[in-house]
Amino acid sequence: MPKIDPHALITAALRARKNAFAPYSNFQVGAALLTKSGHTVGGANVESASYGLTCCAERVALFKALTDGHRDFTAIAIVARAPGGPMPCGACRQLLAEFAPRATVFVADAARPRTIRRFDIAKLLPGAFLRVPSKPAARAK
Repeated sequence: MPKIDPHALITAALRARKNAFAPYSNFQVGAALLTKSGHTVGGANVESASYGLTCCAERVALFKALTDGHRDFTAIAIVARAPGGPMPCGACRQLLAEFAPRATVFVADAARPRTIRRFDIAKLLPGAFLRVPSKPAARAK
């Protein structure tokens, strides 16, 4: 497994942030998800006029990685113009806990990318819903 370079991952997230589509909030977020094999997948937030349909950068990166066949993740970096860096929302925390439970989360303010905070996913969402039924539920008659 390649060594995690938080600064390189933050730099990749800054590159991804340039593709954010945030005409309503003007809050541009970039994410870079690192696979166990060393591949980096970027994502940026995409806003919709129907705000509930907006998708966070973390989920965009995760969905891109999953649909490209990646399954093992070691870290994710998230950047935006926010003091101390942007924290993942609840939906992103749930999906990261489900698909990247042992990944490290790095966050940084896009204006100060050398100052990086580090978190473990399990600490960001203790008691995450992770059980997947092994068999389909019985049909109601």
